[in-house]
Amino acid sequence: MFIVTVLVSLIVVAQDANRLLREVDDNLMPESYEANRKLINEEPNGSKKEFTFYTVKKGKDKIAMLYLLPASEKGRATLRRGENMWLYVPSANRPIRITSLQSVVGGVFNNADIMQLEYSTEYDATYSEGTDKEYLLDLKAKNKTVAYDKLKMWIMKDKKILRKVEAYSASGMLIKTLEFKDDKDFGGGLMRPSVIETYSPLYKGYRSLMIYQTIKKRQFPDEVFTLTYMNRLGALR
Repeated sequence: MFIVTVLVSLIVVAQDANRLLREVDDNLMPESYEANRKLINEEPNGSKKEFTFYTVKKGKDKIAMLYLLPASEKGRATLRRGENMWLYVPSANRPIRITSLQSVVGGVFNNADIMQLEYSTEYDATYSEGTDKEYLLDLKAKNKTVAYDKLKMWIMKDKKILRKVEAYSASGMLIKTLEFKDDKDFGGGLMRPSVIETYSPLYKGYRSLMIYQTIKKRQFPDEVFTLTYMNRLGALR
């Protein structure tokens, strides 16, 4: 009887941790939306490179992104459906497959970071030892196609807002840290960090910033998230 009680308690705690993770997802983004973002890559010598994107997402597994700036990248597009990703280059006039750990823009963010799906879609959560002000979740990838095998996630208790994520390999090596900063009211009841800063022990002196400029709920037909639509994303703006 004691063993059964303990097992039931563990199941309830695990369910509660995954419920919190879903709430964090909901507080980060509407289920379907459009957004304008700027990405800044900073190098050890002080040089910077900036990109501007128009992003659309539908449901839990579809996201597409159109490059607006710099001019040399204008017209490029990326598409993610589940764990499958493609890059469209106008000069080639066809999409090519890319992987989650590659980075089509360079810097510390990889493709999975830039085209992030909901965390609860890719990970199972358990509670770890937090603080009076923060929850700490340990996340384990649901399958081997996910970019990171494990995550540690710090969440503010009062507003259920994400503050920090550490990404680890299967061997336990820290790959990168992502900090969520500068809470902003985007309208429609969405209050969330507007800046994500990432750095890595593997890239000393490098830093990348993702800045959300606008986020707005919007519904899209499934056609938008197909390979044949990648060269027409600009028509949505």
